[in-house]
Amino acid sequence: MSPLDPHQLAREGEDLYRNQDYTEAARRFDQARQLFQEQDDELKAAEMANNRSVALLKANLPEQAWQAAAGTDSVFQAHGDRTRQATALLNQAAALEALRKFDSALELYQRAADLLEQSGPNDLYALTLKSIASIYLKQGKWYESAIQMLSWLGALERPTLFQRVLRLLLRIR
Repeated sequence: MSPLDPHQLAREGEDLYRNQDYTEAARRFDQARQLFQEQDDELKAAEMANNRSVALLKANLPEQAWQAAAGTDSVFQAHGDRTRQATALLNQAAALEALRKFDSALELYQRAADLLEQSGPNDLYALTLKSIASIYLKQGKWYESAIQMLSWLGALERPTLFQRVLRLLLRIR
């Protein structure tokens, strides 16, 4: 394989990410994205942009993470891939949350939750509800946070003992 193989660059990015070299992983994902774009593979290019966004966020570069993922949801939407569309929205929302743009992040988390809810209960849907609750908590909106926490706990397929107790306590309140 040549050093300019986008699949190889993507694998290298994944390895670097696992080894917590987030900045270098982001660079590899960006190289792969560019090559996939040159090959007119917009789905793989959007996927690499999202991988880059996650790596940049882990490298504590939220503005760059936002820029990397911005607009990628529309690529997945155009191809009817709701799960990856929701994931792209989640990546954008996480970057906005790190930038403390809570209202914008909340809007994207909600859009992602709506998409994920259509595919039935799953861990990603539950995690999205938890993220929404977390933003409400950061904003001091206790009631809204509690409602979202109940939704999150209700969406868990196999809640732990602690999560079941927390659900009970929130319902009593």
